[in-house]
Amino acid sequence: MLFGHYPLIRVLVVDDHELTRFSLKLALDCHQQIKLVGLASNGKEAIEMTEHHHPDVIILDLQMPVMDGLTASRHIKAIEPKTQIIAYSSIDDFQIDLLLGTAKVDAFCKKDTPTKDLIKLVEKLGKLKPDCWEETEQKVYSRL
Repeated sequence: MLFGHYPLIRVLVVDDHELTRFSLKLALDCHQQIKLVGLASNGKEAIEMTEHHHPDVIILDLQMPVMDGLTASRHIKAIEPKTQIIAYSSIDDFQIDLLLGTAKVDAFCKKDTPTKDLIKLVEKLGKLKPDCWEETEQKVYSRL
């Protein structure tokens, strides 16, 4: 294993705003245990990149053109059920409650969350490796 106890966490960032993608890329690149495997600007690209790169964690914007994050999450979970998806959005608390009951996501993080807290959530979800999923499968509903 590289860099201590935990293997690299492969992360895909999906957001339609270039500045958000770039900012998250810079933040993630600073962490030795995280490897950014791709940047996508919509749900369709996210599905294609998931099939190609098999990320451990996806930071997925919910409101995007071409294909939104909720639709993409259903497709991603169908092809890579053990990939952890963080819904990353600025929706309000009422919408979060509705989302958490129906979405194919593993955690939720508001866009105004401090970057260090998002990184901690990526690390937490990334440590849920596939070989231990059968026994520990659970959703992490974080309201960061």
